[in-house]
Amino acid sequence: MDYQSSGVNIDEGNRAVETIKKVVKSTHSAQVLANIGGFAAGFQFPKDDYKEPVLVSATDGVGTKIRLAIDYNGLDTVGVDCVAMCVNDLICMGAKPLFFLDYIACHKVDANIIKQVVSGIADGCKQAHCSLIGGETAEMNDMYQPGDLDIAGFCVGVVEKEKAIDGKAIQEGDSIYALPASGCHSNGYSLVRKVVNDTNVLSQLKVTDLLTPTKIYVDDINQLLSSHKINGIANITGGGLQENVNRVLPKGLAAIIKKSNINVLPVFNQIQKYGDITEEEMYRVFNMGVGMVIISEEPIDACGAYKIGTIQKGNQNVVYI
Repeated sequence: MDYQSSGVNIDEGNRAVETIKKVVKSTHSAQVLANIGGFAAGFQFPKDDYKEPVLVSATDGVGTKIRLAIDYNGLDTVGVDCVAMCVNDLICMGAKPLFFLDYIACHKVDANIIKQVVSGIADGCKQAHCSLIGGETAEMNDMYQPGDLDIAGFCVGVVEKEKAIDGKAIQEGDSIYALPASGCHSNGYSLVRKVVNDTNVLSQLKVTDLLTPTKIYVDDINQLLSSHKINGIANITGGGLQENVNRVLPKGLAAIIKKSNINVLPVFNQIQKYGDITEEEMYRVFNMGVGMVIISEEPIDACGAYKIGTIQKGNQNVVYI
């Protein structure tokens, strides 16, 4: 017996590492103190840039969107999704992403597929201005079916303590703004795949419409933080507006959102039509075209932001009108 006969190809794993070294190094900043292939990665923290730095972390995956990507040969962008799902949570506190690590689990290591996925992760890290400093690829043929893989990520960022955004500053009369989504992002894909598998929705949509990578909002948030007083930020992921905006609301306040103000993306209209899905269910599952919500007492006319509601007295809930 040998390791390869049990399902693990050491040589292909080593080849995978070699194929990704260049793309990973392309994300490194001067603060990265590690060589790819080491046991751990080091990052020189920019302590002199902060008075009271607070480390902020986030971890996530891309859910069953990866199943759609596998089935339709669209693995080149899921790495961007993985980064986006982490950094978009992290920046809700006003934090700056510093570094990112990934985890890839698969039935069988294929160096070309691993490079495809990691190249997407590197692209996402560049968009988020953070360094990809480490990761793990696990070959587990007894856990995954042939051709299957899954990815997850972990990101660390930093924010000045006095500038951290936690929603406590939100007050009655503040305005609620939407930043447009790029598509379904990486949520609701169990329902998306059911519509794809059970209906003829692909006669009206391209698979690429469903695999559009999640927008990374790091640049938009940085721009808005530098020019406006932002009291709250919510990343609109699983659960839609209703289950994400309320997470930043203080007690005694509610988000009143006018549905007619939301610029619903065409992809959601087609999913709803072909899946015969109620409007209520659509808003419970999907972002409906709102990728991030910004709450401010000041008018915002930048980064494509547009007003969708106001903050009023209430019970830490979202109310559609």
